[in-house]
Amino acid sequence: MTLDVIGAGLSRTGTLSLKFALEQLGFGPCFHMLEFIKPEYEPQRALWEQAAAGEPPDWETMFAGFSSAVDMPACLYYRKLMCAYPQARVILTVRDARSWYRSSVATVWAEAPLGHNRAAKAAVSEHADRAARLKAASLREIGFDILEDPRDEAFTIARFERYTQQVMHEVPAERLLVFDVAEGWGPLCDFLGVATPPSPFPRENAAPDFQARFGTVPPAS
Repeated sequence: MTLDVIGAGLSRTGTLSLKFALEQLGFGPCFHMLEFIKPEYEPQRALWEQAAAGEPPDWETMFAGFSSAVDMPACLYYRKLMCAYPQARVILTVRDARSWYRSSVATVWAEAPLGHNRAAKAAVSEHADRAARLKAASLREIGFDILEDPRDEAFTIARFERYTQQVMHEVPAERLLVFDVAEGWGPLCDFLGVATPPSPFPRENAAPDFQARFGTVPPAS
């Protein structure tokens, strides 16, 4: 399979909603961090770490069975993926920067409580460990550390906004959709040239859903 859609949006910008939307529109299966942490994906994980260390990526194996990719770690490689899949279109999911920061604090940067079930704690721990290692090793792909110190709200928001502008500058306009999932099917279907489904646009992984899935709790304010 080949990638037809590359998601450049960072986590907590509606990437899981986009994943399910793309699959509903026929651009799936769609790779997402939730796929990355599944036990059956274990053989391919080492390839991501090798790519982050500078080795030539084996995209065919890393995306075997997938026809689109969103969220971490794929979004950090949007430049290389654009070259590897020149026919693929790029979707940059966006949201209000302060809302993104607060959602990230409540979810992907949160801790799993000690009393939560072991499976959920293991999943979020692996998610955090893998994402942190890949992000740290992949900074050359995006040019800077987006989350150098997430405790600094102003600094992190500025980095997030800079990343958004960077993608918009680097991806040719004819290949790029800047998309807020709150806009629903219209812009996405127009961009992909497909009919609008009669069903509602997916609304997935809001902060409470993420916290319930992984057992995370935001830090005390």
